[in-house]
Amino acid sequence: MNKTALITGSSNGIGYELAKVHAEKGDDLVLVARNICKLNELKTELEEKHKIKVYNIEKDLSVPGAATEVYDELKKQNIIIDYLENNAGFGDYGLFAESDWKRQEQMINLNIITLVHLTRLFLPDMIARKSGKIMNVASTASFQPGPTMSVYFATKAFVLSFSEAINNEVAEHGITVTALCPGATRSGFQAAASLRDSSVFEGNDFPSSREVAEYGYRAMMRGKTVAIHGLKNTILANSVRLAPRSLVVKMARKVQAKKY
Repeated sequence: MNKTALITGSSNGIGYELAKVHAEKGDDLVLVARNICKLNELKTELEEKHKIKVYNIEKDLSVPGAATEVYDELKKQNIIIDYLENNAGFGDYGLFAESDWKRQEQMINLNIITLVHLTRLFLPDMIARKSGKIMNVASTASFQPGPTMSVYFATKAFVLSFSEAINNEVAEHGITVTALCPGATRSGFQAAASLRDSSVFEGNDFPSSREVAEYGYRAMMRGKTVAIHGLKNTILANSVRLAPRSLVVKMARKVQAKKY
């Protein structure tokens, strides 16, 4: 019997590519995103090409209660989730004092609350079966504060810490939790976060969403707890532990600065 992966934020970027990777491995899919048109296009493509089953759920996961609605719908459909991949998330660029509070609140709801709630809902079922894997998409932003993207960096720090802790708790049940920490990636993220003019995305040497998805899939299947994509990102993420915190924050601000 095919295993089933639930992937949030699967209409574009890393989530979209994760869906393709799983389909190529013969896994059935549950895809969750707001853009049902893109999900239906992907469903048709993957079912025809790989002879798998794809179940789509149109849902804005930044809305309170959305996680429960997803879980309840899958229970009604008798769909068992073997892999939970909390990929949905977004960022926002600018000074916090000048930010739109509604957008910050939605970011916290999506990046933290829904991710945690989905994990809480599906984890007991995995424990009962003594099998399952969870991958939470964090970021290299998880390793330091981020002036001009303060809330986003903080949400990703939460995801990393939460994932490491839960992985320890469930190891005895044969379940693994992986925090995937990509750096700058060619995806729709920078446009959504108004980051086109930031120095972070200067140049074209950063990886594609497909590369990150393939790496994340392999890391999850191996049960790797913290998976930082790329040697450069790994070095940078670990080096901040050795530097004074005040210097780390100043350097992060410099990197995030807009190009003029």
